Amino acid sequence: MRFLAFETATRRLSVALWQDGELTERFADHPNSGSEYLLPWAHELLAISGITLKQLDGIAFGAGPGGFTGLRLACGVAQGLAFGLDVPVAPISTLAALALASGERNVWACLDARMNEIYAAAYTVEGDVAHEVMAPHCVAPAVSPAPTFQSAWGVGDGFKTYADLLTSRKPDLAGTHPDIFPSAAAVARLAVPVLADGRGVSAADAQPIYVRDKVAFTTAERLARGGLK
Repeated sequence: MRFLAFETATRRLSVALWQDGELTERFADHPNSGSEYLLPWAHELLAISGITLKQLDGIAFGAGPGGFTGLRLACGVAQGLAFGLDVPVAPISTLAALALASGERNVWACLDARMNEIYAAAYTVEGDVAHEVMAPHCVAPAVSPAPTFQSAWGVGDGFKTYADLLTSRKPDLAGTHPDIFPSAAAVARLAVPVLADGRGVSAADAQPIYVRDKVAFTTAERLARGGLK
């Protein structure tokens, strides 16, 4: 099985190619979009592996939650390629990909959602499977629920921006990895069983996972959520 994976929900943009169990990846930090890199990276990975777009069996992408522009970017690229190739799409949770990328077993995955909020979820990772134990949510860090499992690791840039607030919610954390980002390689690993089992969706049905319903707040609303940044 061969497929491309894209992850652009954070400032770390990445593209990966899965080819019969082998993974290759390109990534770089691009805080302001970087959309012009995705397809050239994809074509570079294909060229290095000696295959063409027409030999792909599917497309995977990090569906979110994450930055609105980034989610639309990954979804749009995945939809465009999948539609042209007539292959299925595997939308993969960005927080699950973050948990898998950490290399830890019990993970409290947390991304800075801006507007004084976080995107968070919790997973137990076994091999290339991330079992969800706390569903993704968007909330102020001061009131965020914390996972109950032991030896949990806090992973993601939410633990850089809101370190004190989050660690106070779960003082028994084993540690934190604030500099780990979700990756296309992790998205690809999670997408393997989805595409292999025929659980991919059509290009038209591929959608981001926003979690946050409202993408802008008034000044008063932002102050009520903990102040302006």
